[in-house]
Amino acid sequence: MKTKAQKQEELKNAKKLLDKSQVLVFTDFTKISAEDLRKLRKELKNIGANFLVIKKRLLALLFKERGVEFDTKQFKLSLGTVFSKDDLEKIGGPIYKFFSALEIPEGSAKDLWIKHILGGYDLKNKTPVDSVQIITIGKLPPREELLAQLLGTLTAPVRSFMYILSERSKKT
Repeated sequence: MKTKAQKQEELKNAKKLLDKSQVLVFTDFTKISAEDLRKLRKELKNIGANFLVIKKRLLALLFKERGVEFDTKQFKLSLGTVFSKDDLEKIGGPIYKFFSALEIPEGSAKDLWIKHILGGYDLKNKTPVDSVQIITIGKLPPREELLAQLLGTLTAPVRSFMYILSERSKKT
């Protein structure tokens, strides 16, 4: 059990993270090994986000103090919080990839670990984010790949038209 001083230090650290953050993502970390959690922390650190395990009661106190209207008691499970300086679009992918890459025990559902993404909160817009929305964003390819697909779609008709003109000019 943590002492009051340890809890205050944890709360102080969480306040610093919350002040810098634009988005929070809540995850369930039960039955995930410590080694896998270290990998998640490392991945998130690389993109400028932090994963913090903090008691729901302390998190609720922090939210109340900062004017964030979000009920942490809606989650019945252990809660891990991802604090991100960036938008949800930037951290949704790595979080989804991490949970979808975890080894699924035999006989379990394929989406066992993905269900551990519980939801989030957009601090910039002051709105809760559904877990389905986080998962959907996480499944999207990177921005550059989407732009390349769009460019390919836009140029395809022009390329076909140019091909037709080229073939017609060869016939005459």
